[in-house]
Amino acid sequence: MLPSFLITLLCAAAAVHAAVRRPIFPRRRHSRATNGAARAIQYRQSGTTITVDLSKTYQTIDGFGTSEAFQRAVQISKLPETEQRRALDLLFSTTNGAGLSILRNGIGSSPDMSSDHMVSIAPKSPGSPNNPLIYAWDGSDNKQLWVSQEAQHTYGVKAIYADAWSAPGYMKTNGNDANGGTLCGLSGARCSSGDWRQAYADYLVRYVQFYQEANVSITHLGFINEPELTTSYASMRFSASQAAEFIRILHPTLAKSNLSTIPAIACCDAEGWSSQASMLPALRSVDDMLGIVTAHSYTSSPTSPMQTPHRVWQTEAADLNGAWTSSWYSRGGAGEGWTWANNVYTAIVNANASAYLYWIGVQAGNTNSHMVHISSGNKVEASKRLWALGQWSRFVRPGAVRVATTTSTSGGAGGNLRIAGFRNVDGSIVVVVISSNAAAVNVRVGTGGGGVGSAKAWVTDNAREIGELAASFANGAASVDVPSRSMVTIMLYPGE
Repeated sequence: MLPSFLITLLCAAAAVHAAVRRPIFPRRRHSRATNGAARAIQYRQSGTTITVDLSKTYQTIDGFGTSEAFQRAVQISKLPETEQRRALDLLFSTTNGAGLSILRNGIGSSPDMSSDHMVSIAPKSPGSPNNPLIYAWDGSDNKQLWVSQEAQHTYGVKAIYADAWSAPGYMKTNGNDANGGTLCGLSGARCSSGDWRQAYADYLVRYVQFYQEANVSITHLGFINEPELTTSYASMRFSASQAAEFIRILHPTLAKSNLSTIPAIACCDAEGWSSQASMLPALRSVDDMLGIVTAHSYTSSPTSPMQTPHRVWQTEAADLNGAWTSSWYSRGGAGEGWTWANNVYTAIVNANASAYLYWIGVQAGNTNSHMVHISSGNKVEASKRLWALGQWSRFVRPGAVRVATTTSTSGGAGGNLRIAGFRNVDGSIVVVVISSNAAAVNVRVGTGGGGVGSAKAWVTDNAREIGELAASFANGAASVDVPSRSMVTIMLYPGE
C-alpha cells in the first residue's frame, strides 16, 4: 500500500494532466446548408475572412488591354527579334507577361506616315462622296496588323478593338484629319463637297475587311475618339446626337458587308467618364444598334456606374506627364504600379466597368504614358504598371463574372484591404486583394457549399512581379499572408 502523501501527489498530477489535454474550445461540426444557398465559413484565426458569394453577380468582364497606335507598333517592329518577342510576351503571355486580352488599334486618317501619324487606307480624295474611295492598303497598317496577328494567333487574344480618331481630312468640314472639324453631312455640318457620311461608314467597313483578309477578326469598331476635343493630332468633333445619327448609317452598312464576324459598334471614347455618361441620353435611340459604351479617364475617372444597358469599357487611361518610373510603391505617385492597381479596382468594382485599357503598351520615351519602356539600347523594361494590370488580366479572363464578397476581421488585423471576386468561365474563382497595410495580414478565402479543391496565389509588390505566393488549403478555404502594400490574386480551383 502506498503512503498517503504519495497518493495525494499522484492525484494532483493526474488532474493537471487532464487539464492540459482538455480542449480550450469545444469541437464543432460544420454542416452544409440544406437549401443550396451559400453559407459563410467562419474561421477562428486572426486576420480577415473573405467569403465569396457566387449567388450574387454583377457585370461580365471582357478583359484588360492596351494599344500600339500612333506607330508604337512600328517601334516594336524595329527592335531585335529577341526583344520583339520579349515585348509581345510582356503584353500578352499568360505565363511570362501580363496576359492582356484586348488590343486597341487606331484606324488611320493621315495622308502620310510623317512623325507618328497613322496613315489612311484611302489617303487621296476621290473628289466626291459619290465616287468610289481610292484604297491603298499596304498590308501593314502602321505595323498594327503584325501586332494584331501575333496577339490573336500566337497568344489567343480574341478582342481586337479598332477605333478611328478621325475621318480622312477630305471628308471633314476643316479639310484636315487634325484640329477638330466634323464629318461632312452630319446635322449642322454642311460642306460644298457633299455628304460624306456613307463614304465614311464604307471606309470603316473596308478597314475591317482588310483585316479579315489577313486572318484577323476585329470584334469591336469605333468611329470617334474624344469627340469633345480639338487638338493638333488626328481629332474630330461629334456631339452625342451626331454620334447617334452616324450609328444609324454604320449599323446597316456593317450588316450588309458579308463579314464573317460583324464587329460590335463602340461609342464614344469621350475624354472622361462623366463626359461619356452625359452622352448616353442622346444615344438611347440607337441602343439596339450599339454594342458597347467606351470612355476614357483623363477629365474624370470611373467612380460610379453609367446608366446604360450596355457593357462599359474604360478604353484609355495613363499618367501622361510623369517621368518614367518602373516602381511599385514609394509615395503613391501617379505612375506607380500600386496606384494603377487601385485605379483598375475603382473602375471594375465601383463603376462596373467590363474592361480596362492602359493607353500604350510598349514605346520609347521617358514618360509613364506606356507600361513597357524601350531603352536607348533597344532593350525593353516592364514597369510595375504592367504587372498591376497583369494581376487582373492573367487570372480574370474574358467572360468572367464579378461576384460578391463579404469580409470579417478578427484579432485587430486585416483592415485596409480592397477585395474583388470573380468566377471564370472554367469555374475557377478569382479573388483580388489590394493591401494598403504597413504590415502583412493573413486572409482566408472560401465559399460556402463546397466545390473548391485547391488554391494558388500570386503577388506583385516592390520585390516581385506576379510571383507565386505561399497558399495553404484546408476545409475548402485558402489561407494566404498578404504582404504590405501589395496586390495578391488568389485562385480557387474546382474540386471536391
